[in-house]
Amino acid sequence: MSSRIALLPDVLISQIAAGEVIERPASVVKELIENAIDAGAMSIGLGLEDGGIASIQVRDDGQGLHPEDLPLAVARHATSKIRSLEDLTVVTSHGFRGEALAAIASVASLTITSRPADQAHAQQLSNRSGQWQQGPAAGGLGTTIEVEHLFHAVPARRRFLKTPATELQHCKEAFVRQALIRPAIGWQLSHQGRVLLKLNPASAQDRVAQLLELPIETQRLVDHQQGPLVVQAWLQAPTAASQRTDQQYFYVNGRAVKDRMLAHALRSAYADVLHGDRQPKFVVSLQIDPSLVDVNVHPAKSEVRFRDGQAVYGAVVAACRKALADATQTQAPPVSADAGPGPILQRMAAASAPLPWTQVDSPVSQGWPAFDQTGLLVQDPAGPSAASGLSTPVEHPLGYALAQLHGVFILAQNNLGLVLVDMHAAHERVVYERLKAQHDQGACAMQTLLAPLSMAASALEQETAAQHQQTLERLGFALSPLTETSLAIRGLPTMLKTADPVGLVRETLAELAQHGAAHHLEQTRNQLLSTMACHGAVRANRSLTLPEMNQLLRDMEATDRADQCNHGRPTWIQMDLAMLDRLFMRGQ
Repeated sequence: MSSRIALLPDVLISQIAAGEVIERPASVVKELIENAIDAGAMSIGLGLEDGGIASIQVRDDGQGLHPEDLPLAVARHATSKIRSLEDLTVVTSHGFRGEALAAIASVASLTITSRPADQAHAQQLSNRSGQWQQGPAAGGLGTTIEVEHLFHAVPARRRFLKTPATELQHCKEAFVRQALIRPAIGWQLSHQGRVLLKLNPASAQDRVAQLLELPIETQRLVDHQQGPLVVQAWLQAPTAASQRTDQQYFYVNGRAVKDRMLAHALRSAYADVLHGDRQPKFVVSLQIDPSLVDVNVHPAKSEVRFRDGQAVYGAVVAACRKALADATQTQAPPVSADAGPGPILQRMAAASAPLPWTQVDSPVSQGWPAFDQTGLLVQDPAGPSAASGLSTPVEHPLGYALAQLHGVFILAQNNLGLVLVDMHAAHERVVYERLKAQHDQGACAMQTLLAPLSMAASALEQETAAQHQQTLERLGFALSPLTETSLAIRGLPTMLKTADPVGLVRETLAELAQHGAAHHLEQTRNQLLSTMACHGAVRANRSLTLPEMNQLLRDMEATDRADQCNHGRPTWIQMDLAMLDRLFMRGQ
């Protein structure tokens, strides 16, 4: 190896630039589609051969290139998008990198056929022969770019390509990322001459529904503006989430990006409503003043940097949380007529204390006996029929209670049909949201006990109680040392006064010991409050009166995120009359 410094040849410089931008056929697809979008195309077609390894063709009906601009389009550092450093800092176009086409041409055969509206014929520029050649060609308005034999001049890079099937999937993903955020454009994807995907211009909701298999009625919509930032999102209902993580999309000013901060913001927004390790589908789009975001962090422009990342994070979390909370009051989790049984609900010991709910009048008979031998609370035949002629007011979408099943479920009737409610899960969410609201206002209300309770306490529990005294007081607890092996419980959160006091205190101390100080970690605080809510919620096998059941339904309707419990499981499902008819084959 020579120690002398030498200038690199232009071909090698272009190939190095290609290494930064062109990783695989999907990288080419991304660059060419972005150029078509910048050209104002309203129709874009992508054709692939062998997963894009043999051939990639992108056709658009955009403004086209003039004959004299064709050679400049493939020259390094040539572009129509920027003229100064100031332009670069506020760039709003997408395929603006001047070396993109030059980089592609250095590692593949490239042919450009283009015709602008003011030209009678198309012109073609190609390097298939090894040299650039230009001349007239047949072609309609717009531009067609064909890339053949990717990495034919760089065998080492070609060996890193996967099978055509794998590369096809990467190309399809790049195609979908662009098509998702531009529903006004018509799109077509073909492979080996066969159409795989055709998308007509549509609304944003329709496009998300089609590409993500996310029905419109289950989408949670976000449209929020905060200063120079506009947040729009299409979120999947938490109860419909799966374990796939490949259908989560972020965009900044129309550019598809991967951003850890935004990913964390969505995890935070869904934190209280997802079950286990489920992952929701979503599309999140941010529009922001270009001067407040740097899109030049990554050569392929797949990463961005915000000037005020904390403000963006807060706005995204708040907007998405609100959408997920509001949706619970208008839409029910879907249930299939032929679906199998759900997970078996955990049976917990019955609580003997009365529920801390205000009694309300019920529109149905209150002459209801105790459980019969089947475990179904049934109506007294002598009383008026609760199921005949009952019309549910619009403001009560969950309807009115009819019965309690096995001490676990509430059966209610609304205008659509039958509503099934998991009473513990539903009450747990109601209590949890109230605890959060009280805590956010300063502290949870405390009920001082007339006579302190004594509980045996380990050394760790004693230390935790002393170390986190202020946190415990904000949560509504008053604890003090009694002896070396016991604590005195002098006060409990008012909302949880009917819970087992010793069990509640012990679980809360265990959470604090595990997670440490909670004053700066919202997730830890929520976990503490969730544990408290679980202890304070009505337990299974507890017989409820009709007023109590109806009050729970009203509380659910007024509570954010009421269609999932604190652990992400559904709290209620709707079975409409058409579904019930199908189950019993009525009309068939």
